[in-house]
Amino acid sequence: MFTKRYDKRIRQWTAGLAARLLGWTGVHPSTLTALNLVLTIASVWWLSSGQFFIGGLIVAFASLFDVLDGALARATNQVSRFGSFLDSTLDRYADMVILLGLLIYFERLTPHAVETLLIFAAAVGSLLTSYIRARAEGCGFDGKAGLLERPERIALIVLGLLTGWVTLMLWCLAILSNITAIQRFVHVWLQSRAESIAKRPLPAVERGK
Repeated sequence: MFTKRYDKRIRQWTAGLAARLLGWTGVHPSTLTALNLVLTIASVWWLSSGQFFIGGLIVAFASLFDVLDGALARATNQVSRFGSFLDSTLDRYADMVILLGLLIYFERLTPHAVETLLIFAAAVGSLLTSYIRARAEGCGFDGKAGLLERPERIALIVLGLLTGWVTLMLWCLAILSNITAIQRFVHVWLQSRAESIAKRPLPAVERGK
């Protein structure tokens, strides 16, 4: 939600950066998409061992590729529906891999700790947020709404890892991601309701006018 205000500016800046740094290399945007996942998987070792600062740096670096893949595709005219599908799919894996690393750490440190439930709630909220948007758009509705979209989720995760406030970050992620899912559900429901009202026939008195 917060990045929408600067979305156009960010797209222009990243497209220019991608064109200057990567356009001449011939690297395919999907390669950057895959690198994001590979680096995120590499962060699991540090996250699961409690080295959150290093893990946070790796996640932050990996997220840079997630920004640049779309920018490179636009800058080099390689935008495709499959590329968008691949990006969304691998992003879901990357999100879950981060939470897996944290789950392993907290289960080793204190089995059945509250953090385990928070990680589960965060995973559910993150997946539902993405699923509701995809399903809504597949049904012809606008699914872009809510407080905590993926850029904000990653920023929150990186901030929590770098500062060491991991439990607080998990609380925020668990609560806000599920609030976002509910917001998107309500957003779609309101569109459906408005559509149904628009299709209702006017009363006879109104038709006579």
